[in-house]
Amino acid sequence: MELEQTVLITQARSGSTRLPKKVLLTINDQELLKIHLDRLKKSSEIDHIIVATTVADEDKVIVDLCKQWGISSFRGAVDDVLDRFYQAARKFGAKWIVRVTSDCPLIDPDMVDAVIKLAKINDLDYAANILEERFPDGQDVEVFKFSALERAWKEAKLKSDREHVTLYIRSNSTFKGGTLFKALNFPSFYDYSNIRMTVDEPHDFELISELINQLGTSESWITYTKHIIETKLDEINKNIIRNEGLLKSLKND
Repeated sequence: MELEQTVLITQARSGSTRLPKKVLLTINDQELLKIHLDRLKKSSEIDHIIVATTVADEDKVIVDLCKQWGISSFRGAVDDVLDRFYQAARKFGAKWIVRVTSDCPLIDPDMVDAVIKLAKINDLDYAANILEERFPDGQDVEVFKFSALERAWKEAKLKSDREHVTLYIRSNSTFKGGTLFKALNFPSFYDYSNIRMTVDEPHDFELISELINQLGTSESWITYTKHIIETKLDEINKNIIRNEGLLKSLKND
């Protein structure tokens, strides 16, 4: 297996508590997961796309759909998502890993490519557009070396670190004042962090449905963002807290 591979791993499961089977919901007869993957296929910097799902019986449908669509999949731990990512990355011979989540159907492939380039040009352990949250929720991209993932996999002990994959890397990055991982943030001049293009709750799905029905599935993140603002679609889901799952995990540690 080629060790220079840039492998995108998107995590997907059926067992979401706030909106069960959200990635299998459909808009115009297309699953959110399919929309997500079709956009990611347009990336020019990714060598391979993997859907990392779980060993739970209910997630066999995700594996079956990936097979139907010609996409590789990997089944791993339900709650230890860090282990799921590590095992998937190791199996597919990744040197660079791109992490996105499948509840972001309108992820921008050009954004993905830009963060990958930032990581590689600067030889970073970790690069992302979330170290400072200025992009819309739903456009989150993280890129890291396999060596950084492996170190996190070996050293991370907190349940939140195991559940959220890159939390240990971020917490110990140079960007956060740490020393273990060299990191940079991909910046945005404007702050769009109050805009939601992710699907965590029914109101999110309502917004994404409206957005796709009005603009289709091929626009850039900034076109979608401006349309949401100009048409006041953000009124639909403005009261949902960003990173609610992460905040809950940190509280439970």
